[in-house]
Amino acid sequence: MDHTDATHQDAHSDHGEHAHHGAADWPTAARATLHCLTGCAIGEVVGMAIGTALAWHNAPTMALAIVLAFFFGYSLTLYAVLKAGVGIRAAVKVALAADTVSIAVMELIDNAVIAVTPGAMEAQLSDWLFWGALAVGFAIAFVVTTPINKWMIGRGKGHAVAHQYH
Repeated sequence: MDHTDATHQDAHSDHGEHAHHGAADWPTAARATLHCLTGCAIGEVVGMAIGTALAWHNAPTMALAIVLAFFFGYSLTLYAVLKAGVGIRAAVKVALAADTVSIAVMELIDNAVIAVTPGAMEAQLSDWLFWGALAVGFAIAFVVTTPINKWMIGRGKGHAVAHQYH
C-alpha cells in the first residue's frame, strides 16, 4: 500500500468517528450540501430548458425540473459509490439514504423562491430574471440545507452513509 492509500484510509476513519460520536463539522456539511446542490442545479436547469424549449406550461416544466434534480442528485452519489466497487442494489440504497432529505429540502426551497418571485415563472431562459431567481433560490436552499445536513451527518444519517465511499 502506498502513502496515498494510507492517508486516504485515515481520512475515512476520521469520517466514521465523527458519525459515531455525533459530531459533524460545518465544512463537511457544506461539502455534502454543495454536492447535492450540484445535482439539483443540473437537473433544474436541464428541466427548465426542456420545458421552455417545448413551450410547456409552468407546472409540467417545474415537475420535470424537480424529477431531473432528484435524478442528477442521486446520480452523482451513485456514480461515486459504484466506482468504489459497491453493487448496484446497495449503491442505490446508499444514494437514496444519503441524498433524499437534502434534495427534497433544496427543491422545496428553490422552487418556492421561484414561485414567489414576481415574473420568475413566466421568465424565459434568455431573461436575467430566470437566472437571478434560480441563483437566489439555490443560495437560500444551500443556507437552509447545510445545517440540516450537519445535524443528519452528526447522527450517522444522510451524507454520512456515503462518506466511506468517497
